[in-house]
Amino acid sequence: MTRTKPSRLSYLTTGIIKENPTLILMIGLCPTLATTTSARDALGMSAAASFVLILSNVVISLVRKFIQPSIRIPIFIIIISTFVTIIDYALQAYQPSLYRVLGVFVPLIVVNCIILGRAEAFAYNHGVFDSFLDGLGNSLGFTLLLVVMGSVREFFAAGTIFGKVVTPAWYRSAPMLFMIFPPGAFFLIGILKALVIKLKLDKG
Repeated sequence: MTRTKPSRLSYLTTGIIKENPTLILMIGLCPTLATTTSARDALGMSAAASFVLILSNVVISLVRKFIQPSIRIPIFIIIISTFVTIIDYALQAYQPSLYRVLGVFVPLIVVNCIILGRAEAFAYNHGVFDSFLDGLGNSLGFTLLLVVMGSVREFFAAGTIFGKVVTPAWYRSAPMLFMIFPPGAFFLIGILKALVIKLKLDKG
């Protein structure tokens, strides 16, 4: 019995919903919980991680035939850290306020399980274009979750979304500040995970 090769479209879409790296596979939780206090911060973090993920996937795929299996992990980390350094300096130069908020989580992209995991599981075994699609799909999935969480937390904690007021004055005078603290992040991601499980059970 022959196995059909996955379509290139599936390389792009799998990471968005079916195997969303954070919501389904539950990896990359540290930056997800720490940098989603607002929609702007969440978008900034996801953009930085997406830059590193997509480009490291492409470069690792380009050089994969020259990498000895026994030293592949150190090589992956060197490639990933190069792009992390680039985005780290870029944020410091052009978005200093955002950089101050994201803080240590930008350098920690080097050891983000999503990026290293895609390098090992996909880019090291696939061509450049397929690796680009995989990186893009997982980046979109990561971004989708972070922006949703950032928007929801900002809405309940401050009555704004991307800094724009969307609630009446009476709510902003006594918002749900609980949502801006770490327990609020755990609470929200728990609800989102429960919704995903419920949808899967309903489809099954």
